[in-house]
Amino acid sequence: MRLTRRGLLAAGALAPIGFSAVARAAQPDLSALQPITGDAVPIGREERSARLARAQALMKANGIGAVLIEPGASLLYFTGVRWGRSERLTAAVIPVEGDPIIVTPFFEEPSVRESLGIPAEIRVWQEHEDPFAVVAGFLRDKKLLGRPLGIEETARFFAVDGMWRALAGVKIVSANPVVRGCRMFKTPAEIALMQKAADVTLAAYRWTYPRIEAGMTPADIAALMSAATVKLGGQVAFNLILLGEASAYPHGTGKPQRVVKGEVVLMDCGARVHGYESDISRTFVHGEATAEQRKVWDHVRAGQQRAFAAAQLGTPAGRVDDAVRGWYATLGYGPDYKLPGLSHRTGHGIGMDGHEPINLVRGEMTKLAPGMCFSNEPGLYLPGKFGVRLEDCFHMTEAGPKWFSVPPRSIEEPIG
Repeated sequence: MRLTRRGLLAAGALAPIGFSAVARAAQPDLSALQPITGDAVPIGREERSARLARAQALMKANGIGAVLIEPGASLLYFTGVRWGRSERLTAAVIPVEGDPIIVTPFFEEPSVRESLGIPAEIRVWQEHEDPFAVVAGFLRDKKLLGRPLGIEETARFFAVDGMWRALAGVKIVSANPVVRGCRMFKTPAEIALMQKAADVTLAAYRWTYPRIEAGMTPADIAALMSAATVKLGGQVAFNLILLGEASAYPHGTGKPQRVVKGEVVLMDCGARVHGYESDISRTFVHGEATAEQRKVWDHVRAGQQRAFAAAQLGTPAGRVDDAVRGWYATLGYGPDYKLPGLSHRTGHGIGMDGHEPINLVRGEMTKLAPGMCFSNEPGLYLPGKFGVRLEDCFHMTEAGPKWFSVPPRSIEEPIG
């Protein structure tokens, strides 16, 4: 919907200076920006072949005969097929040996084939037919009917129920040991795309930050970030903008918000490059920060550094959260998730999905290993006042953690 001066004034929402800010947000001058993703290399056939080999090795190790995957990031990860979910089953079935199949409605086969990035047979079903019978037929052909069938964790119940109906007595198990065993550990090609996505988001922040003006709404600021992200060569994954008191609630509030001098601006934004995401948060004050705002900001920055220092190879992931939360308690926050304090986990896994297993959360005993990627975002939230979240992602290397984006040093230089 296009913004017009008549519509804005009719709403009684803006003074002339406010309209000027919104107009600049709606039609920003992007001439200073150039695409930076031209050298990004998408995932190719060779990489996907290695993924399938890894998956099949894990299936053998875990006694799984085949894995069923519905549309989503995991389908794209293994097959290259970009598809949406509907009441009609489209799915990949990866056997413990040999090539996978894609099961899809007959009339969708040409479209599905367009993005197929691996050697795979496409088996179709007609509108009056049972797609799960097609899956069962493939398993019968591969002599896998007596072996457990793994289901990818985001699959809908109708897929599980359909397999139960099509194969009486089939043992259905979680495919997590296979799918997580592949997707949790990023290869250099994946790390490179995540780095590029982070570069795009940070560059968009640097362009947007000096253009934020009093009177702007979250939508105005998000429009600037979105425009910059696209011009820089990325896709917009998300833009969450929290202003003033709304920043005290990690995912915001439905109340109207505008940039006000002396109040907090919290931005949580991400881009996507060839299917891989970034997730970076920045918090600053529009105008001069108060002593309390500066103190909390400094505590969050120190919390980020403690989390990073705790993220060492072989350390259980939950210990990273413990390190931050325990230190915050010594400063008078919390304890635990109590507010004012840190009301959410310290970080989450990231890759093709903005949130992926595993998390930096209490009790998570999975040990950190090379290739794992996480957000680091130990925010502090003061209900009724404001919140501060600084978020940068890192990946585990053979030498320990490495930042995708380096955290800012001070509230006076909040972007980095």
